[in-house]
Amino acid sequence: MHQLAFAWLVTGIFGVSLGYFLFAYLVTFGVADPGGARGVWRPALINFSLFAVFALHHSLFARTRFKRVVTALLPPALERALYSLIASVLFLFVCAVWQPVPGVLYAVSGPWRWAGYAAQAAGILLTVVSSRALDVLDLSGVRQVLTSRSAINPQQHPLETGGVYGLVRHPLYFGWALFVFGAPDMTLTRFTFAAISTVYLAIAIPFEERSLVGAFGGDYEAYRRRVRWRMLPGLY
Repeated sequence: MHQLAFAWLVTGIFGVSLGYFLFAYLVTFGVADPGGARGVWRPALINFSLFAVFALHHSLFARTRFKRVVTALLPPALERALYSLIASVLFLFVCAVWQPVPGVLYAVSGPWRWAGYAAQAAGILLTVVSSRALDVLDLSGVRQVLTSRSAINPQQHPLETGGVYGLVRHPLYFGWALFVFGAPDMTLTRFTFAAISTVYLAIAIPFEERSLVGAFGGDYEAYRRRVRWRMLPGLY
């Protein structure tokens, strides 16, 4: 029972971290900072370092050797929940202490402004649709605890190749790019977050796909040949 309560607590923290990100990006990061004598590079480098810590956690926890260390110290069913807890707390921290970067890259009006809002709405919709192929309880660690308490062997999720997955292989990341870059008022605070986070996702895809090939074998290889674009149609 304690393990399940912990996993559900992590699920709540995961939701809070996503909600706080939306507030920070849509409200806090949209306030243009006058800057003064601080300049652009110092806060930008601080922000890069903040996100690098978040990315380092993902890299370490993805390693089999590190997972073995965790499962040697904790019940194996809690490994995913611990990963999600640390990731959520780090994401909250990154958003909370993200440094204002002075300046505005662009601010559009009229039809272009509505086009930006439409791109952000499309990004959210794409995220919701593509997330339906994922098990949120599996991501947060609840499913692993429930499985460990039953005699049922865990089932691998089937490979999703239809719908939005026929457009790009990682539609969740495409939705992210649409949302963060669709902002019609692109302050440099927003831009640094959008650029750093999207580049991180682009770099992470080849490593993620190695795991997918290991899990699905030839089926994923065939899917990769059929759907050319990884994240951005026509670009990447």
